[in-house]
Amino acid sequence: MDLFLDYFEFWQDKFDSILAYTYEHLIISFVVIVLSVVVTVPLAIYMTKMKNEKIKNLIFNIANVFQTIPTIALLAIMIPILGIGFKPAVAALFLYALLPLLRNTYTGVKSIDPGVVEAAKGMGFSTFQRLFKVELPVALPYVMSGIRVTTVYIISWTTLAALIGAGGLGDLVLAGIGYNDQHMIFTGTILAIMIALLLDLLFGKFEKRFSKV
Repeated sequence: MDLFLDYFEFWQDKFDSILAYTYEHLIISFVVIVLSVVVTVPLAIYMTKMKNEKIKNLIFNIANVFQTIPTIALLAIMIPILGIGFKPAVAALFLYALLPLLRNTYTGVKSIDPGVVEAAKGMGFSTFQRLFKVELPVALPYVMSGIRVTTVYIISWTTLAALIGAGGLGDLVLAGIGYNDQHMIFTGTILAIMIALLLDLLFGKFEKRFSKV
């Protein structure tokens, strides 16, 4: 009971700070997710139309290389290039987000039955009509799966962005470690988990809704 009261008092005292850390975390994550989707999904769709297999393999290999670099190392690499704070954090996390989205979107579009595409052509659909009325709706479950996986990863990795001065819930965890404050460590960790689960749930509902359309 005393532990619960202590934690309740902690929230009362630190509510404004916790809210600020959460806001920073959400902003970084949101920017990375949106930027990743806007860049990677069109790139993956374009790659499905490519005839040059070497270029496609090169793009996949580059995205795969970024996945193999430890998160802290990639964040550190960005410091000499972009300094510290928001920009290097977004750049590093964007590079991490490339592979899941790229692979899932590419797989989704390539999985479409060629006969369906040919039928759409026979109906007089233009390239963009085929893309938005046939290909993307069929590939949507794959795309959304990539977005959901990437979102969970980004929420987690954003915690480490505090190491280069980007803020977010990682600052709360680091402050807790510095002050040996278990409340701060627990709060930063559990909020990151809750945000990841909530966004995954929302994207899951979005996927189900539009899959039925």
